[in-house]
Amino acid sequence: MARNLDPKCKQCRREGEKLFLKGEKCFTDKCAIERRNYPPGQHGQKKGRLSDYGGQLREKQKIRKIYGILESQFRNIYKSADQQRGVTGDNLLQLLESRLDNVAYHMGFGSSRSEARQIVRHNCILVNGKRVNIPAYLVKTGDTIEITKNAKDQLRIKASIEAADRRNFPAWIDMNVKEMKGIFKSKPERSELPATINESLVVELYSK
Repeated sequence: MARNLDPKCKQCRREGEKLFLKGEKCFTDKCAIERRNYPPGQHGQKKGRLSDYGGQLREKQKIRKIYGILESQFRNIYKSADQQRGVTGDNLLQLLESRLDNVAYHMGFGSSRSEARQIVRHNCILVNGKRVNIPAYLVKTGDTIEITKNAKDQLRIKASIEAADRRNFPAWIDMNVKEMKGIFKSKPERSELPATINESLVVELYSK
């Protein structure tokens, strides 16, 4: 399957903010944004002015990188969001947050979304007691997500859950750290998601 092979720290520097692509490193002073908060490349430190279209495109690329999805996937998710009732931008973010790989990340099953996606693909996740290995699977309100019995002894999963517990879990997730099990209580409200994301620019881009 196609995937973005660009160095993760360079992706953060390109967007000028932390996208939390490198797990625990993003929470330390070793983070590339803490050291070199300017775009990579020879002319990275030169400040340029983006056009309206450039800003919209940059925001779309940023959101894609945060959630680790390809252009065709993102476009399909946007179409689904646009067909739903309510605010398209809010629907878009809720659909992205409802993906199984993203929910597994928020529950601490992986230190980053890419690691959580790998854990899903390796058949380490149960949804309502059934094994699901599709990262794009949309979790529904009330669904129970847990680590399989055989995977509970994996040290990296234990370490990730402990680190997530120290930082606290999102309000829309009810997590049982000891049992490595969580409940997706509800789709997050817009106020509960990062303010650095400007989904309205994506809506403007696709509305042209």
